[in-house]
Amino acid sequence: MTEHKHAAAEDLDRDAIANEFDAAVNMTASELETWLKTDDSKAVGWKADGSKESVGHDSGRKIVAIKRKKKADLTTADLEHMRKVTGYVHRHLAQGGPAKDTEHSRWRYSLMNWGHDPLKKRG
Repeated sequence: MTEHKHAAAEDLDRDAIANEFDAAVNMTASELETWLKTDDSKAVGWKADGSKESVGHDSGRKIVAIKRKKKADLTTADLEHMRKVTGYVHRHLAQGGPAKDTEHSRWRYSLMNWGHDPLKKRG
């Protein structure tokens, strides 16, 4: 019985993580994939020592792969990344965007690398 309860708790976590991720990531896999190919996408974000790719750009590639999976196929690493993405998006949004030209801001571009376009209307 304990094993069954543990499995049920894991499923709840999986669902909660997936729901929070889906709320934070408002770009489709195709939209994100197209965005990641742009120079603007590649120009923003922090790069680890010696890396040519920013942490956010790498995250975006992982998000595309995650969004193309079925929830049942998500790995522990996927779920951990989904939590990281959700936290990043919430922290970045809390900072607020620039007062002018949000559309062409590094703030927006960085968020978009993490799968969230702050100018996209929910629909």
